[in-house]
Amino acid sequence: MGEALDVDEAQLAEFAALIRERNSIDARIGAILNRPATVGDIGEWIAAKVFDIELAATANNTAFDGHFTTGPLAGHTVNVKTYLQQYGSLDVTESPALDYYLIFTGPKSNLGSSRGTLRPFCIQSVYLFRSEDLLAELREAGSKIGIATSVRVAQWNAAEIYPRSTNPALILTDRQRAQLAMFCPE
Repeated sequence: MGEALDVDEAQLAEFAALIRERNSIDARIGAILNRPATVGDIGEWIAAKVFDIELAATANNTAFDGHFTTGPLAGHTVNVKTYLQQYGSLDVTESPALDYYLIFTGPKSNLGSSRGTLRPFCIQSVYLFRSEDLLAELREAGSKIGIATSVRVAQWNAAEIYPRSTNPALILTDRQRAQLAMFCPE
């Protein structure tokens, strides 16, 4: 029993050291963001830099996170969502104040157990949904609208702006593609 305790204590000490390391990195990231280093705040910051989005003054703004300042979507409000995996669902609001969803996702989920897997932060795909159109399609399909709203694969495919460009509402520049590629898995 003494050996098991030693192994457990060694694992606990190693884990505590890793958490301290992680907290140090999160503090550095938070200093850049001027917000906590949460997945959502990181995604919003990246979106602001890549897509010229002016973020709302407060992080808990109702319905949208900011608005586009340049390009074909200038002046339109946007809700930025960041998911470490692409599950096929989206947190949806019915607020008329929201014009677009901009969604960053990691790799597609296999919907199996998460045991033994990692969920690193990476941007493998980016999607742009016009809120009004998405709500109309969801209502027509009889979908429950709210947290974790199921969105059909065809809708995701039609909304993709990165790496494939299937949504003509926003065509990425080479610079934007290169910026997003910085966050792709190796």
